[in-house]
Amino acid sequence: MPAIVVGRGETGLGALRALVLAGIPAYVACPKDDLVTRSRWYRPVPGAGWDGSINAATAGLLRAMPLEGAVLVPGCDDAALWLADLPHGDLGSRFRVSSSPRASLEILQDKSLFGRYLGSTAIPHPRTFTISSAADVAAVPFDSLDRVFVKPADSQAFNAAFGAKGIWADSRAGFEAIWHRLDQRGFKLIAQEYVPGTSADHYFIDGFRDANGTLTGLFARRRWRIHPADFGNSSYCESVPLQQLGAAVGHLETLLADLQYRGIFSAEFKRDARDGRLCILEVNTRAWWYVEFAARCGVNVCAMAYQDAQGLPVTRSQHAPVSGAGCVRLDDDFKAVRSLGASRSWWRAAWQWARAHHHVFRWDDPRPAAALLWAGLRRRMTQAFKPAVTGEVAALSRGKRAS
Repeated sequence: MPAIVVGRGETGLGALRALVLAGIPAYVACPKDDLVTRSRWYRPVPGAGWDGSINAATAGLLRAMPLEGAVLVPGCDDAALWLADLPHGDLGSRFRVSSSPRASLEILQDKSLFGRYLGSTAIPHPRTFTISSAADVAAVPFDSLDRVFVKPADSQAFNAAFGAKGIWADSRAGFEAIWHRLDQRGFKLIAQEYVPGTSADHYFIDGFRDANGTLTGLFARRRWRIHPADFGNSSYCESVPLQQLGAAVGHLETLLADLQYRGIFSAEFKRDARDGRLCILEVNTRAWWYVEFAARCGVNVCAMAYQDAQGLPVTRSQHAPVSGAGCVRLDDDFKAVRSLGASRSWWRAAWQWARAHHHVFRWDDPRPAAALLWAGLRRRMTQAFKPAVTGEVAALSRGKRAS
């Protein structure tokens, strides 16, 4: 039975390569011009050309697909949510998925619901406030919070609209102005306390939980650098022993068990500079950017999802994951190191780059990296002749990618 990766960009590429590492035949449902299509292992889904979009036509495209069956591996939030219902319909006999109850995914994907859920637990987390009216803005205790940012309840839709994950709110008045603009555009928002610390205080626990509730693989990594500064995505991270995360591992196990979670996950934590505790920030319910890195370090969650979806015993990670391995997004990490300024940062980074896995570049699959390089060059040339962005978009860009 083949697998179908429902994802695009670097996540879709990583999931495809992870399946290839396990010897699993795979297709990818993504747009025709996507980064994944440059991979030597890319095969479009057969039939009418499903591009991975989740809409009213999706079920019909699957019904018409000339495959006896396939395992679907989600690489985006809306796909993970849609696939949770798949086993309960007529398509469930042909298309398999390792998925949690829809209600559990909704709690983890919706930042407002997740914040309320965490408030009923003993798991350390940043204070989160649902914002649906001016009264809610007025109720946020700015004076007792370190810093505050506005964050969408639905990250995928917001990021698609603005290329951002959140916006700083420097004052109550500024917060209210931001809320008014975004509320008019239909975005459901939250206010979240910023957990103080550096980019190197971010940790991730990635893994898989099977249908029996067994954690068949856990992989821990630490973010060292980030781009853009403060609120970007990891540009260099490194695998670490799970023991470094202490109580956070048990907290995550409890959370997943209480939600009857099944499938791939990636949980982000940040060590609070005030008390040293690791606070949980979010849990991705799908394949994520660094899923190939986890597979290369010994925890192939895509292969686990493939087995679990078919009711097969899930092969546990045979050894402790590789510790001390690095993974770099070279273009972004170059910018991150340059922003640090000190000469010793370059020497340290050069040593890390020489030893690291590269996030997209592979000698045996070089075209995706070449496509990214060309796209970056075109973007720079376009921006050189583009007028300065003003108004709302500029304001959003200054708060780009809040974590």
